Amino acid sequence: MAANNPDDDRNILEVLKAELNFLEKGGYGRSPREPHRASLVFEDSPSCMNYDRPDKPEPCEHCVLMQFVPKEAREQQIPCRHIPLNDKGETLDNLYRCAEFHEVEDAMRQWLRETIARLESQSTKARA
Repeated sequence: MAANNPDDDRNILEVLKAELNFLEKGGYGRSPREPHRASLVFEDSPSCMNYDRPDKPEPCEHCVLMQFVPKEAREQQIPCRHIPLNDKGETLDNLYRCAEFHEVEDAMRQWLRETIARLESQSTKARA
């Protein structure tokens, strides 16, 4: 499945699989660059199109992840924090306020697996 945004031509399925792999391998452990703060899902991973680009970041509106952000949250400073992760509508923004980090990771892991499976199924149907 190709990107829906011409400014970010990454394949969304590949981005999500890489994110899951990053999460599964403990990528969200404390950063050696900023050990005083907890890691932030998406923002502190290679899934973020601005990862390692603090000097010239692209606007978040150009990111392939925007397709998962509800329209009413797309103007937020960090839109990917507002992607609904489950049927209860919990988002990273909600979970950062009231959950332990392992719960944030669990919610992300579940969302990634379900989203990857759905996109793969859609891709298979489209090819048939």
